[in-house]
Amino acid sequence: MAFARTCAVALVGVEGVVVEVQADLEPGVAAFSLVGLADKSLSESRDRVRAAVINSGAEWPQKKLTVGLSPAAVPKCGSGFDLAVACAVLAAAERIDPRAIADLMMIGELALDGRVRPVRGVLPAVLTAADAGYRQVVVPEQAAAEAALVPDVSVLGVRSLRQLIALLADEPVPDEPSTGDPGPGGPRVALGPGWGFPQPAGLYCAAGVGQAVPDLSDVSGQRLARRALEVAAAGRHHLLFKGPPGAGKTMLAERLPGLLPPLTHQESLEVTAVHSVSGSLPAGRPLIDRPPYCAPHHSASMASLVGGGTGVPRPGAMSLAHHGVLFIDEAAEMNSQVLDALRQPLESGHVVVARAAGAMRMPARVLLVLAANPCPCGRHGAPGGECECLPATVRRYRARLSGPLLDRIDLRVMVEPVSRAELVASGGGGESTAVVAERVLAARERAAARYGAAPWSANGEVPGHELRSRWAPLPGALARAEQDMDRGLLTARGLDRVLRVAWTVADLVGHDRPTAEDVDAALELRTGVRRGAGVAGSLP
Repeated sequence: MAFARTCAVALVGVEGVVVEVQADLEPGVAAFSLVGLADKSLSESRDRVRAAVINSGAEWPQKKLTVGLSPAAVPKCGSGFDLAVACAVLAAAERIDPRAIADLMMIGELALDGRVRPVRGVLPAVLTAADAGYRQVVVPEQAAAEAALVPDVSVLGVRSLRQLIALLADEPVPDEPSTGDPGPGGPRVALGPGWGFPQPAGLYCAAGVGQAVPDLSDVSGQRLARRALEVAAAGRHHLLFKGPPGAGKTMLAERLPGLLPPLTHQESLEVTAVHSVSGSLPAGRPLIDRPPYCAPHHSASMASLVGGGTGVPRPGAMSLAHHGVLFIDEAAEMNSQVLDALRQPLESGHVVVARAAGAMRMPARVLLVLAANPCPCGRHGAPGGECECLPATVRRYRARLSGPLLDRIDLRVMVEPVSRAELVASGGGGESTAVVAERVLAARERAAARYGAAPWSANGEVPGHELRSRWAPLPGALARAEQDMDRGLLTARGLDRVLRVAWTVADLVGHDRPTAEDVDAALELRTGVRRGAGVAGSLP
């Protein structure tokens, strides 16, 4: 009996399980059995692996072959096990030393001619391997830069099974033709420490590139809406823009990602892992270092928004916008049930998709921005708008945004049409993104210093009872907000959110604790009713 084993990773969302790929050869009628709860695409690897091994110049063993995927109770899907299965079979047949692959993690699909093709989810798979103690991974050449983002892991990117066999057998490595572009300007770098192999042609990693965002100075007028964007970015507060068509709601929302601070390394890995699993990782950019921006159409289904779908669940738009901005334009046109599905993820910061075979948990800590017209025609309440909608139609239209959802929106701002004078004024665009982003970053740093070792870094994440007890505002600052609560204009959740916004306003203006003016500004941004000096008098 001949036996060999190596390892791969089974992914469920962005969470993985290490799978031991075992190959056993016994005398008997030549057959190939694959066991271990494999799906259809993984079961087909028997034909892919056999053709790839033969076309790579190796001999296929003419014995009874059994390949087991352990733990057997974990569902396994996809073609990313091909490389591990092929190497386990070749090691059992003594074409390569079984000891050379016992501690390797292998991820990759095999073409029939032996080329190693990229698969989804390389980054979360390598993160799982690193957490399990593996320090050497083999991945397709195109995914080497993505895998190399994980620290303390040596990455080997290969173009073909023939190359990998030569490396593991200590034979001359053939120079295979390139299977993909590493990206514009992607530098070749040596293999990670610990391999002990020379670097033949075609084994490399590539660096990523940044992304451009539109500038806030392009927006004319809209002083209140611009201030709301600044507050939303500084405290991670959800935002609703209401106003007629053409007032600039979408234009404002598109500029919000540029105000957010760059992602930390840990946040970048989380965001990149989600995009890797979804297959939407941009070519030539293995690491996403800026907050993502996702704007699904208002006709999007629940599965496309929060995740799921038939078969293997996939991340939705909410997970793709993790640590970034999720913008839903024409929110009142979206199915109300789909919108209400956002309520729980907005509170918890993650999405759980349950299926009969198990549950998938995806991160979804987003900054939500909604935009809606005042009525179906968009002219209700506008000067000279001549709205033709019946009052009952207007009420039904606005009721599509449910009360519980709106209660989770910290900032609700009316975006009025820009006047002709503001539009044609020279230099009327106001401050640039860079100027406002500096204030946002300073406010974020002030909040992070205040919370210290607490598990929150932005005001929009802090529970209300913590703000009322440990970080209370100045005495009497909440008087107007408490009066609104007594009159039924604010819920208990609404009062907590006003306090969160007040802390963000205080951080932007440099106050040690929120004052009554800061609370007035927060109330105006939530209710649309000006209190005292309002936002104009409280923010720079």
